[in-house]
Amino acid sequence: MKQQKIAILGAGPSGLAQLRAFEAARQAGVQNLPEVVCYEKQNDIGGMWNYTWRTGLDKNGEPVHGSMYRYLWSNGPKECLEFADYSFDEHFGQAIPSYPPRAVLKDYIMGRIDKAAIFKYIRFECPVRWVTYDESSKMFTVTVMNHKTGEQETNEFDYVVVATGHFSTPNMPYFEGLEQFPGRVLHAHDFRDALEYENQNVLLVGASYSAEDIGSQCFKYGAKSVTISYRSNPIGFDWPEGMAERPLLTHLEGDIGHFADGTSKQFDSIVMCTGYLFHFPFMPDELRLQTHNCLYPDNLYKGIFFQPNPKLIYLGMQDQYYTFNMFDAQAWYARDVILGQIALPEADARQQDMQTWLARHEQLSGCHDSIDFQASYIRDLLGPTDYPDFAVEEQGELFKQWLQDKEENIMAFREKSYTSTVTGTLATQLPAPWLAIKDDSLESFMSLDFIESNTLDKID
Repeated sequence: MKQQKIAILGAGPSGLAQLRAFEAARQAGVQNLPEVVCYEKQNDIGGMWNYTWRTGLDKNGEPVHGSMYRYLWSNGPKECLEFADYSFDEHFGQAIPSYPPRAVLKDYIMGRIDKAAIFKYIRFECPVRWVTYDESSKMFTVTVMNHKTGEQETNEFDYVVVATGHFSTPNMPYFEGLEQFPGRVLHAHDFRDALEYENQNVLLVGASYSAEDIGSQCFKYGAKSVTISYRSNPIGFDWPEGMAERPLLTHLEGDIGHFADGTSKQFDSIVMCTGYLFHFPFMPDELRLQTHNCLYPDNLYKGIFFQPNPKLIYLGMQDQYYTFNMFDAQAWYARDVILGQIALPEADARQQDMQTWLARHEQLSGCHDSIDFQASYIRDLLGPTDYPDFAVEEQGELFKQWLQDKEENIMAFREKSYTSTVTGTLATQLPAPWLAIKDDSLESFMSLDFIESNTLDKID
C-alpha cells in the first residue's frame, strides 16, 4: 500500500495541533502513518504568537505574518484555552493568574511541543507559492519558495491542510482626507508598541477586540486621549477619563477628524482596527475558501473539509471564542479522516450537515448564543476521536462570566481569577492592578508575588 503524503501549510497553533495529532498517533503505535511535511513561512513555530518588530516585509521580502504587539496580555481567561492534555499547572509548576501576558502564553504553548519530534516535519522559511489539484491522479501539487536554498520546490501530496490563519491580511478602509493627515496612519496589523503613542491623541477606527485592546494599551502606556470610532454600535464599556467613543469617522481635514454626529477632534495618530481579510494567494479559485469572519464558514464540512474537494482541509477558519483546544479538536478529527478511522459521508450528506449548522448559525442572537454554538461545534468534533475529553460547556460558562467582568470594569477584568476545568485549580491574583504592571516579560511576570485567590472569587 502506497504511503500517503500530507502537506500542512503553517506551523502556528492550528498547524502545530495537526502535527501533534499525527505525532500522538505515532506514539500510540498506529501503523502506516502518512508522510507529513509542514511548510512554515517564518523561521520559528508559533504563528501569530511570534512577536517581531518588523512590519511590511520580512527579511526574505515576504509579507510579515504576525500582528502581535509588545505588552499584549491575554484578553480572555487562560482557563478557556487550556489544553486538555497539558495544564498550566503542569507547565509552570504552580498556579498563575487567569490573564497572563503574551510571552507567558507562548511559553505555555511551546511547552507542550516535543520539539525534537515536531521539528523534523517542519521546513522553515518556505512560504507556499501555489497549490493545484489533478483530478486524474487525485493528487495536489504544492510549490514553495525555499528561502534557505534560494530555490522553488514542488512536491505532490494526497491531502493539503491549510493552517495559515486569517488574521494577517489587513482590511484597510479609506476616508476622505486621509492622504493629507500629517500624523501616522496604520492598521492594527502593524501596531507594535503602545509607548509610541505616549502623550498623543489617538484615533482607533473599529469597534471590536482590536480597538478595545489597543485602546486599553495606549491608555495604559500614557496616551493623552484615545477615541474609538464605531460604524454601527459602540463597544459600550464604561471607559476611564481620557477614553471615549464616537460614531464613524466621516472625513479628515488636516489633523482634525470629523465624525457622523457632527463632532470633531485633533489627532496625532490613527490606527485602523478594521479587521482582516481571508487571503489565500497560493490557491486557485476552485480551491480557495471564500468567506468572512464568522463562527461557521460555508463550504466547510464539520468546519474543516472543503466541500468541493474534502481532501483539502482548512483549520482554524472560524471566528473564535475557543482557540487552542478547538484547533486540537479539529486536528484530531482531520487526522482520523485521513487515517480512515472516520468515514466522510457523500457530498449530499455533507451538504445537509452543513446546512443544519448554517441554519442554526443564522439564528444566533448575542454573545451567549454564539458561545453555546461554538461549544456545541467542538463537542460534535470530540465524540468520534480519542482526543481527551474536556469541559467544553463549563469553559463556555467562564466565557460568559468573562463578558460580565468586562462590562463591570474594562480596565480591571484581567485581575479576576477563574478555576481550571482541567485541574480544578483556582488561579492566583495579580499583586497590583493590571494598569500598574508595565513589564510584560516572562521573567518579570513569573517573578511577581502572586496572591492566593479568595475562595469567594471562585466561579462554580
